[in-house]
Amino acid sequence: MAKFYITTTLPYVNADPHIGFALEIIDADVIARFKKLQGDDVFFNFGTDENGLKIYRKALEEKKDPKKYCDEYAAKFNSLKQALNLSYNNFIRTTDSHHVKAAQEFWNRCLKEGDIYKKKYQIKYCVGCELEKTDSELENGKCPLHPNLNLEFYDEENYFFRFSKYRKNLLKLYKDNPNFVLPKEKLNEIKSFVEMGLEDFSISRLKKKMPWGIDVPNDKDHVMFVWFDALINYISAIGWPEKINEFKKWWPVTQLAGKDNLRQQSAMWQAMLFSAKIKPSKQILIHGFLTADGKKISKSLGNVVNPIEIAKKYSSDSLRYFLIREIPFGDDGDFSEEALKNRINNELANDLGNLVSRVLTLVEKNFKTLKKKELDKKLISKLDLDKINEYLDKYELHNALSEIWKFINEVNKHINQEKVWELKGKELEKHLYTLVESLRVISILLYPFIPETSEKINKQLGIKLGKKKDCRFGVEKEYKVKKGEMLFKKV
Repeated sequence: MAKFYITTTLPYVNADPHIGFALEIIDADVIARFKKLQGDDVFFNFGTDENGLKIYRKALEEKKDPKKYCDEYAAKFNSLKQALNLSYNNFIRTTDSHHVKAAQEFWNRCLKEGDIYKKKYQIKYCVGCELEKTDSELENGKCPLHPNLNLEFYDEENYFFRFSKYRKNLLKLYKDNPNFVLPKEKLNEIKSFVEMGLEDFSISRLKKKMPWGIDVPNDKDHVMFVWFDALINYISAIGWPEKINEFKKWWPVTQLAGKDNLRQQSAMWQAMLFSAKIKPSKQILIHGFLTADGKKISKSLGNVVNPIEIAKKYSSDSLRYFLIREIPFGDDGDFSEEALKNRINNELANDLGNLVSRVLTLVEKNFKTLKKKELDKKLISKLDLDKINEYLDKYELHNALSEIWKFINEVNKHINQEKVWELKGKELEKHLYTLVESLRVISILLYPFIPETSEKINKQLGIKLGKKKDCRFGVEKEYKVKKGEMLFKKV
């Protein structure tokens, strides 16, 4: 059985879960479920990033102990599992004792390699990004991603990582693996960044200024910089360094990240892995940003969208379907309740819900048991499984879902053209067997995207969810259907 390891980035626990991160973890969940459908053994990692200056200040602001503050927010993010019907099987926190030990071991290995050194430096620092900023990255003297925050100026002695040493290694990695970063334009972007030359980056903070972090080994005055420790979760989650056989079983990883994480995930982290003598990641998948009703999402505008509330109001499958169908992978997109309602009413309720209801009503009305019959080859030829698989293999989730919907529309068209409701006897039975088999195949294909709906269709068909190999027609010899409630109600 093939092994597949997938992870999201770890959201920073300085705010509630938002719709932008929901896009990332739903995309990851679709990929994880697709791989399971293929028969792979899947390790799906998620968790929370809990160290650093933003967390420390936020905890002080709320007059809470930093660990207690993190505990509360970790629980909020872990609640996404039920709210969005996610299948992750590991939830890591960067305050976990195992992760702390792994981060310190990783530090020691980079130190042994000669890639960690101390120096005095001056920088402009964005607390929002938890990153240094050069003048060329600023707009009107501020970070373009956090224009409401003033830059902070540091003048102190820190530990540094020799990022500059790994320029050639990184360029070779990108050249040898043309799909290492997707979409392609993001690979080109990071290649250009690395080609221009790399500057070593700070990986520690003075403990007296920022006490909330992982202690630097053998230096009580410093804690690790949050980015250095957080990235290590991808290996500590699978047992590194103690459970090396477990680690080797799963590594390397496929990572999802937002476009603001491109540099950290595809360059900084890969250089760190080179230093620690660990193979690079398998692939980095970069998604875009979301706006709300055409406007940038921000607390000041009062338009922050809570995915848990949206899923509760409209259903997890409705939100999952909308985000995947509406937003091409890698592109920026927009969320609006009006657009969500349109997708629910026109596609989920009309196209899919009505199809299942019409077919199963005819079966229940005319047959106690629907026996296997000759298939309508013209209809089933309309399903292009190769194209769907090709899209999924390239992680073009929106295209795969669109292709499935084309077949749903073809099945609806077939019912109308053949006027199936007017047929009788063997002719009706033949058409209904093809239609019910079409529903079974559709339910398998939809499982990664809208799993709850897939399971409802299977329950009404009286069968269990099949594997990807069961997307052949004519598999079931008979059906005893039991039509349930409508899959989606119009809103």
